[in-house]
Amino acid sequence: MTHDERKIAIPGEVIIKGKEFLPGEGTTKQGEEIIAQRFGLIEESERIVKVIPLSGVYIPRRGNVVIGKVEMITFNGWVINIGASDNGFLSLMEVPRFVNKDALDEVMDIGDIVIAKIWNINKRGIDLSLKLKGLGRVDEGLIVKINSNKVPRVIGKEGSMINLIKDNTNCNITVGQNGFVLIEGQNVDDELLAKKAIQFIEEKSYIHGLTEEVERFFKENGGKK
Repeated sequence: MTHDERKIAIPGEVIIKGKEFLPGEGTTKQGEEIIAQRFGLIEESERIVKVIPLSGVYIPRRGNVVIGKVEMITFNGWVINIGASDNGFLSLMEVPRFVNKDALDEVMDIGDIVIAKIWNINKRGIDLSLKLKGLGRVDEGLIVKINSNKVPRVIGKEGSMINLIKDNTNCNITVGQNGFVLIEGQNVDDELLAKKAIQFIEEKSYIHGLTEEVERFFKENGGKK
């Protein structure tokens, strides 16, 4: 199995055998065998073998950047739907600007889209923050929803795939770990081409040689590179 090869694994399947390999996410080791624990794509990097799930709901993790929608305003913050089993909560203390407690809707109103970071997860819920560059309310652009488990494929190794999309569409793209993608382009046609490319990657995520397929996609659909 080469470094960049992608194959489908099923639970219980022996992925690879050898003392030199270590089990990563979605795998376990029995003797010298690395065994899949879930259905997904096999990835081997620096002797660590893991299985990237192809389906399932978004599982929030501390440090994730997510894109969500304001569902409710409370006396001390905003309840935000991030596509997980629990909503996120953005406290007014986590907004890097002065907030009038009597006018929270002037900062963000119900239905607004926001880019936020998960800074804590506990029994009470998921705590969000805007205290980083690039976070905050989204005022323009196009939102695309993909399966959150396909996010690594859309981003690519060290951002290679997302940069390929940016170069071919002249769009700025923000990928939320929860599967929501914000596309901001100079015109609607550029944004729609980026959306089409992202959906193409999601659909073809299981194939080997995906980068070449995406390059071909842009040649056939008027990419700018």
